[in-house]
Amino acid sequence: MSRVINPETAGKQRNRLVKGLVISIRALMSQPDIDDSSLDVAAFMALSLETIAKTIEATVVPWEKRDYWVKADRFRMEWAWAEILGAEMRRAVLEEDWELIAATCVRVADRIKNVKVSDRHRMGEPWVGAYQILVAGT
Repeated sequence: MSRVINPETAGKQRNRLVKGLVISIRALMSQPDIDDSSLDVAAFMALSLETIAKTIEATVVPWEKRDYWVKADRFRMEWAWAEILGAEMRRAVLEEDWELIAATCVRVADRIKNVKVSDRHRMGEPWVGAYQILVAGT
């Protein structure tokens, strides 16, 4: 029996989610008014940040098995913001606190400012229906 290789690694998932965050921040900041679509975008950001935080452990476990403790701890510290901002964004979306959502968006944007995503990306609108998923998950 041959080995099964999963091409969907935690790093690839994290990169795709970070690009989704960039796109969602652009979409949220370009909306003239707050509507249901705005809630979907903010909910998508909260879910993405929480998922990014979960991928961190999957990334560092193999390093720890090889006794790369410093590398694993450094990586955890580098990505610790995702869990904090994800919880903050979840609370803000559920309370519909738009001031906190905007402030959290700015903090997230500051963390991912070096990520480049073309205006002609093929990701579409991944946030459609995200608010219902967020509410159902609580």
